[in-house]
Amino acid sequence: MDPIEAARETLDAMLGYLGFAATVTADASTLTLHVASHDGRLLIGPRGERLEEMTHLVNRLLLDRIPEAPRIHVDVENFLASRDFRMIEEAEEAAARVIATGRSVKLEPMNSYQRRLIHHHFKDHPSVRTWSPEDNARLKRISISPRSGSGRRP
Repeated sequence: MDPIEAARETLDAMLGYLGFAATVTADASTLTLHVASHDGRLLIGPRGERLEEMTHLVNRLLLDRIPEAPRIHVDVENFLASRDFRMIEEAEEAAARVIATGRSVKLEPMNSYQRRLIHHHFKDHPSVRTWSPEDNARLKRISISPRSGSGRRP
């Protein structure tokens, strides 16, 4: 069975059992399930926590059915896309401060998906570099520092 279709069926059934009227469509190219619902705010949660929990649950159920399945993203009413855009804008503003002052800046704590997005965005930046601590914490703060200099991490 196709993993993205299996994930779509799982999410559709889950939302149905919970009483949400929603349409779930799958984008195989980005491995994303898009949810359209009048209850979007309830599905997203105050700061996206419910959306993250729903994504986690869909992926756990999918891995039980298809052990080699890739990670699937769930987006409700384009919340992830707009949040990612805002996060990159904020990181760009922080990078501009780093370039102007020459001093490192730490961003707000982020999960692994968000950190990967920021690190990827700045990987080829000529003036700044990013790094995050190598520990087991779920949420970590990315540091943005000038690329030139002693080469030491702040």
